[in-house]
Amino acid sequence: MNARTETREAAGTNLIAMPKQGPARNEGTALKPEWFETVDVNLSAADRRVATLSARRSVKKQWQAAWLVKAIECIDLTTLAGDDTPGRVERLCAKARHPLRDDLVAALGLTGRRLTTGAVCVYPNMVATAVKALDGSGVPVASVATGFPAGLTPLRTRLEEIRMAVADGAAEIDIVIARAQVLTGDWPALYDEVRQMREACGEAHMKAILATGDLKTLTNVYRASMVAMMAGADFIKTSTGMEGVNATLPVSLVMIRALRDYLDYSGQVVGFKPAGGIRTAKDALAWLILIKEELGRDWLEPELFRFGASGLLADIERQLEHFVTGRYSSHDRHGMA
Repeated sequence: MNARTETREAAGTNLIAMPKQGPARNEGTALKPEWFETVDVNLSAADRRVATLSARRSVKKQWQAAWLVKAIECIDLTTLAGDDTPGRVERLCAKARHPLRDDLVAALGLTGRRLTTGAVCVYPNMVATAVKALDGSGVPVASVATGFPAGLTPLRTRLEEIRMAVADGAAEIDIVIARAQVLTGDWPALYDEVRQMREACGEAHMKAILATGDLKTLTNVYRASMVAMMAGADFIKTSTGMEGVNATLPVSLVMIRALRDYLDYSGQVVGFKPAGGIRTAKDALAWLILIKEELGRDWLEPELFRFGASGLLADIERQLEHFVTGRYSSHDRHGMA
């Protein structure tokens, strides 16, 4: 992996200095295979790097509580079930608007602070319901699209699905790439499709789901990440949550290093979203630590970092209740929808 950005070890120093006004849209670049075709990722080295995270970094007590509150703000609260109903989506949106009980908010000293999840993520046919339920909250609606999760419908159908979701009010679109184009190394085809999807999104931000569990190697993950960013992805996302293997720390490390290299080459900022299998507060802390160490504190904001999750918020709320009361409650006290 390339690691061209200077690493600064001084405490409190970010690896990458963010613009003061926040990230702009990623406009993309021309397809430049020379940026990635010579890169080969060492699996053992990636495994060793992420294995050090829990050993070197640990947050406890009030600091852990603060990190978990930050995690809440970065969750794309998600329902992508075949039996989704408008009522379920409305209840999920209510939870996104008010993710912690009032007594926990007060005990944590958060009264008066706006605390919501980063977004609510639904299927395209539920976008209008979610937009109405979130009206006035400031919480954006994200919609999966482009034949999610396989991405194997005709391109014209995938593009129309994006346009329909945007027309219904989706502010963010989570597209899926065609895995075959990565596995065969057809980078021009991958670039062209993602570029057309970016254009179909209009003003909506686009998250490119790589479905990394289907890409076979970390080298493929790196190269697919670079192509998606060149094509204009505002975020790169690990998984649909429906592959055999979803978000893992080694995969996330490779995508983050690609993100850093893309910034170094192009000067453009891209966000990161791990998704699939992230269910516990402990999981969330591991990813937050990875982001903090690799990218710096400025990336720990919903504009640049999201968790794709459905059950994660329940465990975070349970852990925060334990911090406040010293007792663990049962999971059924923290339903989502």
